[in-house]
Amino acid sequence: MSEYGKILWFLLAGLVMSGAGLFVSKLIRPNRPNPVKNSTYECGEETVGTTDIRFNVRFYVTALIFLIFDVEILFLLPWSMVFADPEIIKVYPQWGWMSFGEMTFFIVILTLGLAYSWQMNDLGWIKSTPLVPESDNPVPDHLYQQLNTKYQSKANEK
Repeated sequence: MSEYGKILWFLLAGLVMSGAGLFVSKLIRPNRPNPVKNSTYECGEETVGTTDIRFNVRFYVTALIFLIFDVEILFLLPWSMVFADPEIIKVYPQWGWMSFGEMTFFIVILTLGLAYSWQMNDLGWIKSTPLVPESDNPVPDHLYQQLNTKYQSKANEK
C-alpha cells in the first residue's frame, strides 16, 4: 500500500468514526421539543421583537482584524523557535539572517494593514454623525413624516 493509500484509509476511518459517533448520539439522546426549547435564546432574557435584526458590521470587522493578528502569532512562534536555535544557526549561518528578514517583511506588511484599517477608521467605535443631504424640495418634511407613519401603521396591522 502506498503512502497516499494510508492517508486515504486514515481519512475514511476518521469519517466513519465521526459519523458513527453522531449516529449513536442521535439514537440515545432524548427528543422532547416544547415551546421553550424552540424559542430563540438571548442569554436568558426574554426575546423582544423579531429575531430578524441587522448585525452591526463593526463587530465583524473587529473580529476579522483580531483573526489576522491571531494568525500572525501562529506564524511568529515557529519562526522564533528556529531563529533562537543556536545549532541551526551554527550549521547554516545564513539561515538566521534570512529568517529574520522574512519575518521583518511579514511584520511590516501586517503593520501596514493595521495602519490602513486605522486610517479608514475601522477600529473606531464612535462614528461621526452622517451628513444628511438637504434639498430644495417645496414639500414640507412633516408631510413626509405623516405619510411614513401612515404606511408604518398599515404594515404593523398586517
